[in-house]
Formats: sequence, structure tokens, C-alpha cells
Amino acid sequence: MLWNKVNHRGVVRNGLFREESEYSNYLFFEVSTRFDNLLPEQNPSRYSEKQLETYRLIKSLHDRGLSYRRITKHLNNKGVLTHKGHQWGETGNSVYSVLKRFAQRQERLKSKNQRYPIIRSKMWVEFTK
Repeated sequence: MLWNKVNHRGVVRNGLFREESEYSNYLFFEVSTRFDNLLPEQNPSRYSEKQLETYRLIKSLHDRGLSYRRITKHLNNKGVLTHKGHQWGETGNSVYSVLKRFAQRQERLKSKNQRYPIIRSKMWVEFTK
């Protein structure tokens, strides 16, 4: 008889056993895999053209050496609003978040369709009474 059990770490434990009188012999092995393709496919870009334009402006200002606070003041003076229609905060945290989140998304998209190897453990036998 063959059975499968998934533990809390997502590791599949398989067992093959047969009963002989009052003892049972179990043959165990573990199989695990990893995947990163949980991002939804219905809207792969997730950024509107306005958001991309704002990101490019922030990135260009940051590349020129402006601090996050100066970028914030520049955006507020030019009348550029956040994607929710608000003014940028005074501390520069929102500008930092735009740059950070865009970089994180690019990293996730790079590893999204990466294939990882299946890891198989050595087999072991357990005897139970």
C-alpha cells in the first residue's frame, strides 16, 4: 500500500508498507520542490502609464543626486500627485517606497518562472509493532 502525507513545511512523505504478522515495515522518503509563480497573470504589468511616468521621473531625479525630501518637494511644487491623488508626504518615505517597490517587483518577475529542481531524500525503513 502506498500513502502520501504533506507536513507543515510542504514536504511530502511517502510510505510503502506491508504487514507481516504483528510487525509493519515502512519504507519512507521525502520529496520537496520550490516555486515562485504565485503572481496573478490577469494583469502582469500592474502599473498604469501615469504610474510608470511618475516612477521614471522619480528615478531620473534620484539618479541626478536629489534626496528623497527634495524629490518630494519637487513633485509637490510641480503638482504631481500620488496614484491615489494625494500630495507626496514631507519626509520622502513615499518616494523611497516607489523606488523600492518597483525594484522588488522587477526581482520577483525575474524569478517568477524559474524552475527549481525536485529534491529527493534518501530512503529509510521504520519498523513498528
